[in-house]
Amino acid sequence: MKKRVLLSLAILVGLGIVVQFVPVDRENPPVVADLNAPPAVKQVLRASCYDCHSNETRWPWYSRVAPMSWLVAHDVEEARGHFNFSDWGTYEPKKQERIAAKMWEEVNGGDMPLPMYLIAHADARLTDDDRALLESWTKTVSGER
Repeated sequence: MKKRVLLSLAILVGLGIVVQFVPVDRENPPVVADLNAPPAVKQVLRASCYDCHSNETRWPWYSRVAPMSWLVAHDVEEARGHFNFSDWGTYEPKKQERIAAKMWEEVNGGDMPLPMYLIAHADARLTDDDRALLESWTKTVSGER
């Protein structure tokens, strides 16, 4: 029985080491046309959104350790697919309006920043003032004001 436990543990440790060699794309492509927004808005977005929704991702230490690296890379790829602040200036005005409206919907609903992201990034938590600033900015961009 003891040998089985030790063998199982050795296999798990071995697999843990092997999965570290599975490549994960942590590339930050060049910024093409960054968002042009008031400095206060940009500061909030950089603190709370840019790690996933831009090409300026700060890859934390755990993004280099599987299996977390797979999750982080997947989340960043998916977020950039929804919209990317590093490409914002290339979007047509109507697309910017739709993204801004959706952005406020997600922030107002408490869905963004992702609760899981906030566990490791407390500085990304939005204050009431941050929310008010984002509400005003997104509604201006989306044409609701």
